[in-house]
Amino acid sequence: MGNSGSKGNQRGRRSREEILDAAARVMAAQGYAGTSMSVLVAETGIPKSAIYHHFGSKAGLLAAVMERGARGFFDAMTEAHRHPPTTGTPHDRLEWYFRRLGEVWVHRAEFLRLLILLVISDEATEAPEAMETVRTVRNEGRAYLENIIRLSFISKGDEVASQVARNLAYVGIVGFDGLFVSMQSRDDMPVVELIDYLVDGIAAMGEAQSKALRAAKRS
Repeated sequence: MGNSGSKGNQRGRRSREEILDAAARVMAAQGYAGTSMSVLVAETGIPKSAIYHHFGSKAGLLAAVMERGARGFFDAMTEAHRHPPTTGTPHDRLEWYFRRLGEVWVHRAEFLRLLILLVISDEATEAPEAMETVRTVRNEGRAYLENIIRLSFISKGDEVASQVARNLAYVGIVGFDGLFVSMQSRDDMPVVELIDYLVDGIAAMGEAQSKALRAAKRS
């Protein structure tokens, strides 16, 4: 009896992950509105009743897809930025952080595609939990960028670095949004070159702002 129950639980967990995998893939390609339950049944071979059993509704499924995707995205960023450099110029440090962040974006393209689709459309208004996750990811992503910009400019002093980071975090997230659109558009320029241009721009703006902030503090 114990083995039977354990196998049943394993099948349940496996089918839940299979549904989430298929839903993430199909929703990223077709959008939320374009993903019907019948398509998910065809993709997974799992009965519609099982999908409703696990997630309650299509909106509940989207919420679960976004929650899992967000968790994986931020875990991947944390892992990518283990053992950051403690020396080098702000440009050098920023390049280290941004190149690894770009690798995460490449490998998490499915989640990011769905995220941006939800940001620019209003097709998921029936799924408030999912849209709250979208807002959380955007806010946390901007805060994450602010922190790595601050760490990149920390040699300028914590107060200056923090102000520069607050000013440039929005520039960073706009840059990565554009980077992702370029990736999806199959533009000719390699991703690493686009990242290096983004690093050059933010580093130059940060240096200019650091100089102005220090001058203002002295006067």
